[in-house]
Amino acid sequence: MKQFDVITIFPPILDSYINESLFKRAQKNKILKIKMHNLRQWTADRHQTVDDKPYGGGVGLVFKIEPLMKALLSLSLPLKKGEVGRGSKKLKNKTRIILMAANGKKFTQKEAKRLAKYDQLIFVCPRYEGVDARIDKMVDEKISIGDYILTGGELPAMVIMDSVARHYPGFVGKQESVKDESFSREGYWEYPQYTRPEVIKYKNKNLRVPKVLLSGHHGEIKKWREKKAKNVK
Repeated sequence: MKQFDVITIFPPILDSYINESLFKRAQKNKILKIKMHNLRQWTADRHQTVDDKPYGGGVGLVFKIEPLMKALLSLSLPLKKGEVGRGSKKLKNKTRIILMAANGKKFTQKEAKRLAKYDQLIFVCPRYEGVDARIDKMVDEKISIGDYILTGGELPAMVIMDSVARHYPGFVGKQESVKDESFSREGYWEYPQYTRPEVIKYKNKNLRVPKVLLSGHHGEIKKWREKKAKNVK
């Protein structure tokens, strides 16, 4: 069973998404386990402080390093007998720690396939002005989902979880459908899809299903789909 662990200061923030549809079924069928963790449980003061003013001055607050360090040490799956430490190519029980960061590498379908190979993904979701930079020594990689700024790292983490989970056997109804999705091959999108009715009237125009799809000629249909799938901008 695969596992996602999300470190956040707002644990219920993704509940409505991860408890519906395919995610709900995947958890019920023990394909996937999702755990939301409140960073405040690893603080040491009675106010459960997770942030502080940055050294050198500046606007806003920065996540403290100590609670995050404790969280990461606590959440990584334990090694099995005979396994070596994290980061080794020989590691069987694979854990990957990901910091959601604006300066991280851009997330793509190729990255989703790569991350799907790990047993456990731990997501660190910053807020405010970011995280104490020493976190870079504690995570495996930093990822961004685009060149824009969001309020926190929870939505980017959810985007990655959704994309990665689609590569787990049993997550989608028919796993073969994932093979032809957009970006499943470099330079290709998914071909256009149509269903009934064959003709629909819109603003005095008849919008029709392409004739080749009605022909029953599987060879010609395959050629048409290949042509339409090419990512040409």
